Amino acid sequence: MRVEEGFQPVPFVEGNPYSTDPVLPALLKRILPSEVFQDVDKDLERFGGEVLTTMRELTQRATPPQLVQYDSWGRRVDDLRTSEGWRGLKDVFHREGIVAISYERRYREHSRPYAFAKLFITAADSDVTDCPMSMTDGVARVLELVGSPALKQDVLPRLISRDPTTAFTAGQWMTERPGGSDVSRTETVATPVAGATTQYGPQYKIDGFKWFSSATDSDVALALARTGRPEDGSRGLSLFLIPVRLPLIRPPGTPRPPALTNNIFIHRLKNKFGTKIVPTAELSIQGAEAYLLGQPNQGVKLITPVLNITRTHSAVGSVAYFRKCLAIATAHSHGRAIKGGRQLLKDTPLHVAELAKLHVLYRALVQFVFGSVVLLGKTECGVATESESLRLRLMTPAIKAFAAEKCTTAMEECMTMLGGEGYMEENGITKLIQDGLVEKIWEGTITVLSLDLVRAAEKSPALDAFIKWVHEIIISCPEELVRTLDEPLANLRKALGLLPDAYKAPIHPLAPRPALFLFCHIASSVYLLEHAVWAFKTSEPGYETDLEVFKRWVMEGGLDVALENVRRAKGASHDRARVDSAIVYGSGTKVKATARL
Repeated sequence: MRVEEGFQPVPFVEGNPYSTDPVLPALLKRILPSEVFQDVDKDLERFGGEVLTTMRELTQRATPPQLVQYDSWGRRVDDLRTSEGWRGLKDVFHREGIVAISYERRYREHSRPYAFAKLFITAADSDVTDCPMSMTDGVARVLELVGSPALKQDVLPRLISRDPTTAFTAGQWMTERPGGSDVSRTETVATPVAGATTQYGPQYKIDGFKWFSSATDSDVALALARTGRPEDGSRGLSLFLIPVRLPLIRPPGTPRPPALTNNIFIHRLKNKFGTKIVPTAELSIQGAEAYLLGQPNQGVKLITPVLNITRTHSAVGSVAYFRKCLAIATAHSHGRAIKGGRQLLKDTPLHVAELAKLHVLYRALVQFVFGSVVLLGKTECGVATESESLRLRLMTPAIKAFAAEKCTTAMEECMTMLGGEGYMEENGITKLIQDGLVEKIWEGTITVLSLDLVRAAEKSPALDAFIKWVHEIIISCPEELVRTLDEPLANLRKALGLLPDAYKAPIHPLAPRPALFLFCHIASSVYLLEHAVWAFKTSEPGYETDLEVFKRWVMEGGLDVALENVRRAKGASHDRARVDSAIVYGSGTKVKATARL
């Protein structure tokens, strides 16, 4: 039999990633003023069409980068070659204002939700282009806050430009060989250049080795370098802006010089599990020119705005990858038949039940992540209340950790929904899983983020502000809904009652991770409830579904497991750490009494 003969599988058909999404349009309608929503809704529907055409065509021409370190005469050239598709994808991001929208602030605090909604519908169809764009976003915010007047005049406008011919992208060089998220052992040293002053700030020379520099093809980079003593740890680090190439500002049309012009040597490109399209490298920095940002030895504090933004990008990216996988799995159920071809998967209750679980998770994650995005927009525009600013401090590490943890497993489930076809490279799910796994590591693992949440809860009244907000949302339920939602609301109150105890100091060494997941389950539940109450009060089409999603997420989505895990961790004897070590390393292992992880 020829391949054209016999049964022919029916290809699934994906719709516009915005207009066919089951969550985003209604969410934006709720959180945006009506006149803003009209503009944003129209633009996102247009851009959704571009994603299906322009963006996908460019990804077909995007190939991994290549590094040519020496020319034919043996001279060091460090020629970093990226593909036409990669450059084209970045150009689209610039033109569409993925970074620019948040700084143009045409819609004030609502610009952030708009920009992240635009990213959300394209992230899964743009080959990790948001990696350099997220760092560009973060660097722009730092320059906006602490950059010199000259940096704000020359560099900031290029970072937020919509013109691909002049726009800059930025990198973030923090990771070194002694430690990843732990920057206290940073070996890179910054030395002031005697008598040298520039319009961009105090000039330093940077010497060190950066082990993991994403977006090596960028124009500028933020880097931490030591200006204090090694024994000062992270308190001896300062923040610098490094031109990746000199001169930093060049006339239009000037050929792009290599990084060697600023004494930055590309040791090698990283051989990664995923995100292979991104030029990530090890860099040997040998006297690079750099400009101090802010005050000396305040680097870790000054880098915080970058982390808030890049972690939010990470969370949005995780859920965006899940979005596409779920859209594929759902579309496939409309064409795949079983029982001798007599019954479609969409008419098979057992299959639809599993899809429904994924859709409930998806709705919870989208509401959770965009709830934090709203707080970010308000905080940046100076209109956030004290309570909202405090809640953002908790929400940022939480959304990043929870989205990464939940989406990787969910994408695997979407793959199985297609059977053998799901395991094929052509449908794109396998690549999304490969690329999406980085979100569990980049900008902090779940363990690191759980400790960040502990610090936020211990050092500020953020947890009290969060609990007060949860009570306000619950109280906002109309009496009719309170009766309908009696059981899930009771479970939510029960979980909320345990949350302060989960973070009560001194926190048990084994409690941070379970406590983080408990916080995330509560927060995501409350955002679902907030949306369901709005939909009910405004008689939004499908409000019954919103209510049911809230019920299922609270009752079946893992809140009970999160509660039990917190109880188990807090009740664990201190001998458990010794037993854990015996299981892992053997019975002769001793555990330091002061160990916290």
